[in-house]
Amino acid sequence: MNDSSILTPGKNCWRIERADRVAFLIDGASYFHAFRETAIHAQHSILIIGWDIDSRFRLERGHRKDGFPVRLCDFLNTLVSRQKKLNIYILNWDFTILYAPDREWLSSYQLDWISHRRISFRLDGRHPLGASHHQKIVVVDDRVAFVGGLDFTFGRWDTPAHQPNDPRRRDRDDYDPQPYHDIQTMVSGKIAPVLGDLARRRWRAATGQTIGPPDLSDGFDPWPDEIAADLFEVPVGIARTIPKYGDQPEVREVERLLLDIIFAARKTIYIENQYLTADKIGDTLAMRLSEDDSPEIIIVLPEWSVGWLSQNTMDVLRERLLKRLYSADRNDRLRVYYPTVPGLSNHCVNVHSKLIIVDDELVRVGSANLNNRSMGLDTECDLVIEAIGQATIRKVIAALRNRLLAEHLGVAPAAVEASLVREQSMIRGIESIRGNGRTLKPLPLRIAEDQVILVPDITIADPEQPIDADYLARRLVADEDKRPIKHSLITLGSVLVIALLLAAGWRWTPLGEWVNIEELFRHFSQLRGSWLAPIFVAAIFVVGGLVVFPVTLIIIATGVTFGPFYGFGYALIGAELSAFVTYACGQLLGHNVIRHLSRRWIARVSRRLARQDLLAVITLRIIPAAPFTVINLIAGASHVRFGSYALGTLLGMMPGIFAVTLFSDRMYAAILAPEAIRLGILLAMAAAIAAGTWFLIRWLRKRQ
Repeated sequence: MNDSSILTPGKNCWRIERADRVAFLIDGASYFHAFRETAIHAQHSILIIGWDIDSRFRLERGHRKDGFPVRLCDFLNTLVSRQKKLNIYILNWDFTILYAPDREWLSSYQLDWISHRRISFRLDGRHPLGASHHQKIVVVDDRVAFVGGLDFTFGRWDTPAHQPNDPRRRDRDDYDPQPYHDIQTMVSGKIAPVLGDLARRRWRAATGQTIGPPDLSDGFDPWPDEIAADLFEVPVGIARTIPKYGDQPEVREVERLLLDIIFAARKTIYIENQYLTADKIGDTLAMRLSEDDSPEIIIVLPEWSVGWLSQNTMDVLRERLLKRLYSADRNDRLRVYYPTVPGLSNHCVNVHSKLIIVDDELVRVGSANLNNRSMGLDTECDLVIEAIGQATIRKVIAALRNRLLAEHLGVAPAAVEASLVREQSMIRGIESIRGNGRTLKPLPLRIAEDQVILVPDITIADPEQPIDADYLARRLVADEDKRPIKHSLITLGSVLVIALLLAAGWRWTPLGEWVNIEELFRHFSQLRGSWLAPIFVAAIFVVGGLVVFPVTLIIIATGVTFGPFYGFGYALIGAELSAFVTYACGQLLGHNVIRHLSRRWIARVSRRLARQDLLAVITLRIIPAAPFTVINLIAGASHVRFGSYALGTLLGMMPGIFAVTLFSDRMYAAILAPEAIRLGILLAMAAAIAAGTWFLIRWLRKRQ
């Protein structure tokens, strides 16, 4: 790189602001300790913007003697109870159902309802379909700020030792996290209120509420004395990714910055990242590798991604890109490693950092991965520092790279520095001290061809811009249920057989002594002929919907009590009213609460409702992907048009209610008088219902 800055506000960064101190915090133990010590001194405000947060997360491992708890929720509550002017604002990504198993149950309750009134917790759902809010920003009193890749959640705490089976990493008994490597930047000075302004803008966009900046007139400095700064009085660039959403314009500063950084490199590019799938980044790296005077490019990645889904999507895409890079590497200037620690067994070191160091002249740390979605779909925030010919800054940047390499190679930073100086090459320097124990190993290419087939379309697995809802629905909804029709018939047949067996049991086995069906329905029969009957039945349906009682059982009871004609009418009216009430509840509660009521079903239901048309609602009524109440709540929270919802519910439930009430009436008659002809009629009806269901499902799937 030359001695001129590559940062251009409005092009590859948002702002350039001065930091009077900068500290690079390597791995979670350092960051969480620095945050805790800084927050203890907070007087006015703490802003936390994250991808995930868990109230149970422990900032420190072991007890502290300062009188403050280590568990996040308890710690924050203690802060505001002791400091009467302190307000804490926490904004978390309103995550998708795919992450539900790993997230805290009812996080809104844990971090808002049971917390101090001056702690405000909100979920940010203002993002395009398929996007996430991925920024990790913490600002204390607009004087100290943290930016990087770490969230306050399980699995993030670790030390640079990354010891196998370190019990301190375990946040809960059922969770055994792998070693976790990441980096956070800590800054103070004029850059802190600018990052505070960025966080407040996010809060206002998500909640509609405005947070005023804190009073800085007292001159108080919350930076802890024990946290040593690496740099003093340096300009720092802020680069963002913001997707287009509504009237919010698209911002792709991170992508432009990364491309400019790669273009500017002359000798070395050192990269640590969780992913490597971004097409434009890959193309630019390949172009540089094809040059005769290509810089050395060293990339440190995790051996594999976390989770089956990621391993069969992002790892496949990563391997495709790596093959392109190896093909372009004409002069053997590329090395791709993964860190390993002896004794990890089935774990690997989860490299989660998002760092680039170029020529000892520039360092970039932030939240943006080297994947497509970080370039244009997810919100991101990175910080970048340039040396611009200043030897002191260049020395600190080189020392940071050496610290990172020393951690991965299991040696001292001085040994790394000596090896790089001796070999006059980063690749040769690494190779000369790379051992067989804790070390960096070449990342193998091992994705089988059948795995490649699993990821035919990068626009779905790793999109770089918002996805059209209709397009996603066409890709996902039509293929979401691949089970043959016979499986549906088997399920229906099993239910009917069980019903018949229960009917026979009530008549001819001791079960009749325990459950007397005649006595059970005698009380309901008293309503027959009463003008209160439809009102009473409607009320039962509404209450049953609110308590998530199986609607089918209420329909059966209605059919048995009032017969197939009145039972059908009462049940249809009651089900429709119940659907309206729970739909309204979904609108009032909103997506933030609804997501926690039915984690396993929402993904399927939401994909169907994404198109918000009449056929989708009818289909969900005939072939429900979730319980009746859950569908109603999600429909309300998803802002499905009420007209389509009401008509679709009516049309979709009519066949099922008619079949259930008619079948229930005949089944009850067979129980009371089990004659051959009645049992024959019951079986014939069961067959007719099964055939009708089969043809209806087939017609609906053809329409979809």
